[in-house]
Amino acid sequence: MKHIKRGDVVMVIGGKEKGKKGKVLKIFPKDMRAVVEGLALIKKAVRPSQTNPQGGIITKEGTIHLSNLMLFCPKCGQPTRTGRKILSDGTKVRICTKCKDVV
Repeated sequence: MKHIKRGDVVMVIGGKEKGKKGKVLKIFPKDMRAVVEGLALIKKAVRPSQTNPQGGIITKEGTIHLSNLMLFCPKCGQPTRTGRKILSDGTKVRICTKCKDVV
């Protein structure tokens, strides 16, 4: 899916994190999932190792399915669908379908 990329600000439109915004840290295109900063937090038990000598329980971001994410347009101030546009110099860009501005 090309409508969401790493570094985009997205809004969650479904699930337990519905209505929250965050920045996309990582995309898994095969699984159609994304890791969003500060959302879908999971707790994981970690054994002691050289990098983490204490061990214990850590909290980290889990993945969210791409169908539950929508790109957040900074100009409109709301989540939006994306369209494509080819500029005069030949580059493809994503545009907000509501305000027609380049995202």
